[in-house]
Amino acid sequence: MKVPRYIVWSTDRINTADPFQRRWLLRQILTHGRAEDVRALDMQEIKRELETLDLPPHLNSLWKHFLESEYAR
Repeated sequence: MKVPRYIVWSTDRINTADPFQRRWLLRQILTHGRAEDVRALDMQEIKRELETLDLPPHLNSLWKHFLESEYAR
């Protein structure tokens, strides 16, 4: 998968079939992505992987509350 430079600047491609690279990309998008990048994500995948992403505390809290909200269901 080719990703924008503002999300991943160390490589041109990410192998999303590799679970480690997929989680790393998910973390990068949640940390550095734009609204359109986040909108393209699978909310169920975020919910499933959130605890493994090691997001900064303020982002982890934001996503945890969002995913627990009625809006995200």
